[in-house]
Amino acid sequence: MTNINKTVALVFGIVFLLIGIIGFIPALTPGGSILGLFMVNGIHSIVHLLFGVLGIAAAFTGTSVLYNRAGGVIYLLIGVLGFIPPLVPGGMLLGLVMINLADNFLHLVIGVVLAYVGFALPARRVATA
Repeated sequence: MTNINKTVALVFGIVFLLIGIIGFIPALTPGGSILGLFMVNGIHSIVHLLFGVLGIAAAFTGTSVLYNRAGGVIYLLIGVLGFIPPLVPGGMLLGLVMINLADNFLHLVIGVVLAYVGFALPARRVATA
C-alpha cells in the first residue's frame, strides 16, 4: 500500500526541485521564462528549490499531509494574489517574484491539487503491485 499524500509530495518535490534548477540555467530560461511561458527570476527559482526540498523531505518524514495542505493553501493564496494588479507592479508579485498570467493559473492548479490531496484524501491508500 502506498499513501497518496506521500506520492504526491514526492512527485511535486522532485518537479519543483528540477524547475528550481532549470531557473538558474540561462540557456533554459530565455527571456527569463521557462518554456517561453512561465516567468522566473532568482527568488522565484529559490522558492521552487525550497518547496522541492520540503516536498521530498515530507515524503520521507511522514509530514506529507502537512506539506500538501500547507502547500495547497499557500499556492492558492499566491495564485489569487497574482490577479490583484496593485500587488504585481511590473510583473513582480509583492516586488519579489517575477510572475505572469500563466504562472497565476499554474499556481491555482497546483494549489487545488495539493489542497485536494491534503484535505480530501489524507487517509486513503492506493494498492500497489
